[in-house]
Amino acid sequence: MKRYMIERNIPDVGAMSASDLKGAAGASCAALDEIGPAIQWQHSYVAGNKTFCVYLAKDEETIHAHARQSGFPADVITEIPTIIDPITSQA
Repeated sequence: MKRYMIERNIPDVGAMSASDLKGAAGASCAALDEIGPAIQWQHSYVAGNKTFCVYLAKDEETIHAHARQSGFPADVITEIPTIIDPITSQA
């Protein structure tokens, strides 16, 4: 599986209530269940009018399938081939 960052433009997502975000997460999880093990949601960052979501997926088409199934846009999809963090400086 490859790691991807998905940028989603969703007006006022940053102002959504906890209940609204719970519903959105539920819609995403339902789509994941239907698609199966070819995709996994890691986590998302919510900021202003966007979410930045980290997924593991077989390929970019699987990300598009999730977007269609969940009803959430996948405006920009970027593969993340490498991760660096503070531990990287110690290698």
